[in-house]
Amino acid sequence: MGDVWKALADPTRRKILELLRQKDMNAGEIAAEFNMTKPSISNHLSILRQADLVDAEKQGQNVVYTLKTSVLEDILNILSSLTGRGEN
Repeated sequence: MGDVWKALADPTRRKILELLRQKDMNAGEIAAEFNMTKPSISNHLSILRQADLVDAEKQGQNVVYTLKTSVLEDILNILSSLTGRGEN
């Protein structure tokens, strides 16, 4: 879970997750949403992949990124149980 917290701690990575929540995107499309270099975006995407928050699939010459909601759901369940809000 440490990788997940590290990934979520950065506002750029949270913004990438928000973008992927709307639709699957390739790295170029994601980079177009930010004022930073493509290698920087690639690094952020790598961290998100290590945390298992996104999937990456090669489609032709592009890599398409998809949000993985299962890990986020697990985190929400953990946080709910810690706050007592998950109990009935």
